[in-house]
Amino acid sequence: MVRHYTMKLFITGISTDVGKTIASAIITEALEADYWKPIQAGDLENSDSHTVKTLLSNGKTKIHPNSYAFKTPASPHLAAALENVRIDFKNIQPLTTKNHLVIEGAGGIFVPLNDNETIIDLIQPDYKVIVVSKHYLGSINHTLLTIEALQNRNIKVSGLIFNGDENTSTETIILKKTGISMIGRINDEPYFDKNVILEYADRFRAPLLELN
Repeated sequence: MVRHYTMKLFITGISTDVGKTIASAIITEALEADYWKPIQAGDLENSDSHTVKTLLSNGKTKIHPNSYAFKTPASPHLAAALENVRIDFKNIQPLTTKNHLVIEGAGGIFVPLNDNETIIDLIQPDYKVIVVSKHYLGSINHTLLTIEALQNRNIKVSGLIFNGDENTSTETIILKKTGISMIGRINDEPYFDKNVILEYADRFRAPLLELN
């Protein structure tokens, strides 16, 4: 079923370093969407926005600038404090674009931005939330906790992406307990380049366009 309206997809993960940026690149390529990472902390010369840009092949995507970008590789609230900045939610306005939009979070959903707000507070009612789950010991618990926390805020999770070679027991129990659809799996590839991203984009496109 082809969608005739634009989607805003929020990509979050069950922790840090679980593959959100690669997943975001695949989704961005699949939909030829715009990309936006509201908050970046650490390695600004090789930021997630830069990584996504280098992995894309289409000429339609626009990479929107970060609302906040910090040099310190730390939780945003700490990175901000160390650089004498306070993250103000008024400065993180939802983007308006006529294209699909992929929004990448930072770390997990309860990563603090300041004394009051966390990443989960960035999620707007019209966003479709996709959770990236990486296979490791404890990932089932972290995945179920993340999904339950989102649902407790009345935030619907539209789909799951598993990162890592197939782990049937892990994937089956998560899908059974949550009832959430699986968009796809990102295998342990030796490297990711434009061609690899294109291959995954072709696989993920149909499930993405069918998200509720």
